[in-house]
Amino acid sequence: MRTLVFATNNKHKLHEVREMLDGVVEIKSLDEMGLAGDIPETADTLQGNALLKAQWVWQRTHLDCFADDTGLEVNALGGAPGIYSARYAGPQCNFDDNVDKLLSTMEGKTDRRADFRTVICLLEGGEPTYFEGRVDGVILTERYGQEGFGYDPVFMPDRFAVSFAEMPLEVKNQISHRGLAVAKLVAYLKGEKSKTK
Repeated sequence: MRTLVFATNNKHKLHEVREMLDGVVEIKSLDEMGLAGDIPETADTLQGNALLKAQWVWQRTHLDCFADDTGLEVNALGGAPGIYSARYAGPQCNFDDNVDKLLSTMEGKTDRRADFRTVICLLEGGEPTYFEGRVDGVILTERYGQEGFGYDPVFMPDRFAVSFAEMPLEVKNQISHRGLAVAKLVAYLKGEKSKTK
């Protein structure tokens, strides 16, 4: 089976993506490849950051690899936190810190519309192909659910009455931003579709 290196050590993200690519390709994490160090995320777009992360792996392994970058874009905050979603509450923050800051910043705001976007950059022979997924929804006023990670407890996707964190993983993977982007990656890897931008 073909092997791809996934530019992450995020165990939650790794588990989600492995579930979706099971039987298609074997996924290796940075840890499993013995790669350590800070991966640059200095671009001003999700696509740019996904490319930087994938190139970081490619330069060290010359193996086909992929990376993703995800942003939560909140209407009332002018699209913030966006590319800064993972470090919204500061460079040493954790998931809870980010959610706390978001809930605090959103206090009193009536427009709670938001979207989650993921861009995946796949490097094959060093050449990039991009896949994007997006889901629209609202920011809740408090946390709901124990599943998932990141902003999942406070994001409720359209057409659902529960947060991402209240959904079983298999349901979330079918409708989430990352799930939609990975589904396009899977279709591409299976040769079902040409590249999707």
